[in-house]
Amino acid sequence: MLYYLFTYLNKIDFPGAGVFQYISFRAAMAVITSLIISLIIGKKIIRYLQKKQIGEVVRDLGLEGQLQKQGTPTMGGIIILASIIIPTLLFAKLNNIYIVILLITTVWLGLMGFIDDYIKVFKHNKQGLKGKSKILGQVSLGLLVGLTIYFSNDIVIREKVSKNVVEPQIEIAKTNNAFASREIHMSGDIKSTKTTIPFLKNNEFDYEYFLAFLGKTARKQWVWLVFVLAVIFIVTAVSNGANMTDGLDGLATGVSAVIGTTLGILAYVSGNIIFADYLNIMYIPYSGEMVVFASAFIGATVGFMWYNSYPAQVFMGDTGSLAIGGIIAVFAILIRKEILLPILCGIFFIENLSVIMQVSYFKYTKRKFGEGKRLFKMSPLHHHYQKKGYVEPKIVTRFWIIAIMLAVITIITLKLR
Repeated sequence: MLYYLFTYLNKIDFPGAGVFQYISFRAAMAVITSLIISLIIGKKIIRYLQKKQIGEVVRDLGLEGQLQKQGTPTMGGIIILASIIIPTLLFAKLNNIYIVILLITTVWLGLMGFIDDYIKVFKHNKQGLKGKSKILGQVSLGLLVGLTIYFSNDIVIREKVSKNVVEPQIEIAKTNNAFASREIHMSGDIKSTKTTIPFLKNNEFDYEYFLAFLGKTARKQWVWLVFVLAVIFIVTAVSNGANMTDGLDGLATGVSAVIGTTLGILAYVSGNIIFADYLNIMYIPYSGEMVVFASAFIGATVGFMWYNSYPAQVFMGDTGSLAIGGIIAVFAILIRKEILLPILCGIFFIENLSVIMQVSYFKYTKRKFGEGKRLFKMSPLHHHYQKKGYVEPKIVTRFWIIAIMLAVITIITLKLR
């Protein structure tokens, strides 16, 4: 909203109003505002939750320090949601389709997580929202996002073309800088189901390739179905992965802050025609606006750690974890970097995988030998290390370090081909 106010003030030559035209300035303001909001309202929300006795009910799983967390306020994800939504509304262009989709994702999954936490706390039902209901909510969001991306005329890409191409194109003469003496020739806005694939020279993958056995016409006709199914799977998987990771103080928020920073960098270079050309990646017009949202996301997660770091004063609950995972998934899909998620979200991936492996192996051995056996001392993976005697802060710190390493690898894949 402030963007539109200062755009108007700039038209009447109000001093300094023009600075709001720069994404970098608005991103900086978003992260600062997000931090301030999370720090100010965080204390008030924690006090309110304590007053209402909205505390975590802990099952005794034999983990060190676990019972000490009994009664710690949960539903703290409200702090994260407010710290993302308010700065975005203040500093982002609200008519930008990418911002609209990200805000819908935040509210959608945040509300679903809130209902889950409400059932657990107020209805005293530890199971919370039924698994089928959660999946239905995630699938519905994935369906909405997938269809919007595929059919909206506002979501497009531009591709490099030869100078000899006669079609309408954009030619940008590069100025006297590090990229001097070159021109960028690009097509007009085109709809596409292409995405970025790491480590390969021609680093673009089209969802049409899944339908290679069909004719060209049939591929064009049915590719939307493949794309939407892929979006649904990614949103559901990453959202659940973040939810699984939220088991130790500061773990999910710290990892998410690293992931959010990486996605912000990727959005900036994807939405900047010069950097996109230099890195030889897809140029996505207007996607640079997502840097403002990413900055609010980073500020929200870092600010929440003020209260969520060990020993935690508040837990985010599903209100925060489901929303965080969904935001990361949708953000990556919008900037066509979703195939990088297994690397970037490696912590989420291995946490999810550890649960699947544990359950599958237990069922297999029980069926074959009559007695179930376990691959890990406990799943998700962070509990396995707790069972091995590692203290909670050490596990969290090491997972953060791994998340940073994975983030660096994700970024350098843009040049490693």
